[in-house]
Amino acid sequence: MRTMIGRGQTWAGFAVAAVLLFGVAPVALSDFRLSLLGKFLCFAIVAAGIGLAWGRGGMLVLGQGVFFGLGGYLMGMHLKIADAQIRGEDVPDFMQIAGVRVLPGYWAPFASPAFTLLAILVIPTGIAAILGFGVFKRRVKGAYFAILSQALAAALAILLVGQTSIGGSNGLTNFRTFFGFTLNDPANKRMLYFIAAGTLLIVVAVVRQLMHSRYGELLVAVRDGEERVRFLGYDPANIKVVAYALAALFAGIAGALFAPIVGFIAPSQVGIVPSIAFLIGVAIGGRTTLLGPVLGAIGVAWAQTLFSESFPSEWTYAQGLLFIIVVGFFPAGLAGLGVLFRRRRARTGPAPSPPTQPDRDPEAEARTVGVTS
Repeated sequence: MRTMIGRGQTWAGFAVAAVLLFGVAPVALSDFRLSLLGKFLCFAIVAAGIGLAWGRGGMLVLGQGVFFGLGGYLMGMHLKIADAQIRGEDVPDFMQIAGVRVLPGYWAPFASPAFTLLAILVIPTGIAAILGFGVFKRRVKGAYFAILSQALAAALAILLVGQTSIGGSNGLTNFRTFFGFTLNDPANKRMLYFIAAGTLLIVVAVVRQLMHSRYGELLVAVRDGEERVRFLGYDPANIKVVAYALAALFAGIAGALFAPIVGFIAPSQVGIVPSIAFLIGVAIGGRTTLLGPVLGAIGVAWAQTLFSESFPSEWTYAQGLLFIIVVGFFPAGLAGLGVLFRRRRARTGPAPSPPTQPDRDPEAEARTVGVTS
């Protein structure tokens, strides 16, 4: 019975989210604000994967910008080739400015939409699986794993800046089409928003299924007692690799959607700063819950857009201070505060009333005394 109620609440939650994303937001928001919300939804997709890897698995992933950037660059390469083909040119516009007249060999496969989509799914996931297998098999964890993942993000950002064949420090910009659809058309921009919203719902559904499966229980067990799990006959490294690879998959998909929604992808979306920004949203929302990371990522991104317009320099300090406060004093995030409030309310609820005594009947008592005497 309890399982059926839980499933009903879950389906009701998804229905409400679908109504808000597909019904309310397109009507209430302008095209610009709707596109901005689509950008935030991409961040939420990344956050859902971080919640699985960090919140459930205990892996402090400080390098998700790597996989986010890989997905964005892979999609950007296809979009730039498609733009060049529409203009009847052999190479993208930025290569012509640099004097390149022949398309590099590693660019050529991305002229195919099917190859591009497959690469977005396989390359970030494969890199994460290989890296995670090598790291977790050596039992690297905690701060050492966090530093390693952050160093990977910094290295990739530096590498991209030095590669003029993929845009250098400017990245890939001025996307005009998306699989044949013109990005200047407001209807197509709304289509991209709907794709991002649908992808987010699917990712959240997958994460929820994993959390409530036996694998999810093993992941929490690895987080809380890795050695005990090993003694029970399971390999914690394999369990961690799956969560880390799935988080990378979600980040790659989010990056691939981010590129056409925003219109560019650059090294500034790949390095340490965006990786930490993803983590801040997850921590503030509540990393151990299902919706906490998603809502936290959207809320932090919205606040950054809102307040950075008026306080561009102060917002960075406010964001860092908020992160310190949450990690130091509220490690469960805002979602944890709600759970704590409900528990306290349950403990301090109204005291149970004492049992009522039956009305006394003096005549009956007198008869009873007479019989016993």
